[in-house]
Amino acid sequence: MSTSNVRVTNLSPLSSPRSYVESQPITPEIAKTVIDAREQIENIEQGKDDRMVMLVGPCSIHDEKAGLEYAKRLAVLAEEVKDKILVVMRVYFEKPRTTVGWKGLINDPNLDGTFDMQTGLSRARGFLIEVLKLGLPAGTEFLDPFTPQYLADLISWGAIGARTTESQTHRQMASGLSMPIGYKNGTGGTLQIAVDAMTAARSPHAFLGIDMDGRASIVNTAGNKAQHLILRGGASGPNYDEESVTMAGNLLEAAGLRPNVVVDCSHANSNKDHNRQPIVFREALRQRNAGNKGLIGVMLESHINEGNQSLGDPKDLKYGVSITDACINWETTDELLREARAAL
Repeated sequence: MSTSNVRVTNLSPLSSPRSYVESQPITPEIAKTVIDAREQIENIEQGKDDRMVMLVGPCSIHDEKAGLEYAKRLAVLAEEVKDKILVVMRVYFEKPRTTVGWKGLINDPNLDGTFDMQTGLSRARGFLIEVLKLGLPAGTEFLDPFTPQYLADLISWGAIGARTTESQTHRQMASGLSMPIGYKNGTGGTLQIAVDAMTAARSPHAFLGIDMDGRASIVNTAGNKAQHLILRGGASGPNYDEESVTMAGNLLEAAGLRPNVVVDCSHANSNKDHNRQPIVFREALRQRNAGNKGLIGVMLESHINEGNQSLGDPKDLKYGVSITDACINWETTDELLREARAAL
């Protein structure tokens, strides 16, 4: 009688991270884009660079054609505002769900419940390479602890999400990641779990993971001190107002951390209404211009066209419209970033 895997319906082998990296290699030019952006974000965190970092892009990537069209537009705009703003494109392939739903391009790349993750990882890596060829750095949320071995060489900024910031697994993973990491406050709105995550991730850890050949391994890390807190609001309400941002900075300093805060203009800060994102953005910009240098950046959920749509038949989906959270459109994005450059 078997006592293990009694509820597992199938186990399928997955190709190793090394096989993906070798078949879709990083070029010297791409490596330079990745590394330069990481260094610039760290300089912003340390107060050595007066610019703001702006993490801009779709809630999730589900259509690479539309995503690349968006990236091409953003690359041009990023170049125009680079004296005041470091633009990093949101390239999110993993979507944590409160209950159930589409989990992202890696998990279900064909949008049809076939869960072809082997293809999903290849498509995700291929998309990142095309974005980076434009000279545009990419950021993503890391959800599955195996994912970094497949994609992290192409990522300049990472996030630990509101649902995972309290997870020991994700804190340990973050301690070994090669790029700066933003930690979101919890879904309830509490900041302390994110501050605790930042403290934990700064320290060395040893945990179970995989190596580049896909073998189960003991992973030892040095700790990651390139970090900041992301305010995204919560069940308790928005937290982008001046009092909340100041309180967040004070909480970080009390923990011996730099008071670096990024304001997420979406999620609970906009009450999940994409039309309110510009209100949050402008208030964050006002606080920055009023002297809060700890407010180092903002995050916008933005796509070619505004709003969102339900995932039904993939053939019926509208082009350039999110299938997860609602986004502002390109015209609004362009207006906000130009406005920010002029104000800064």
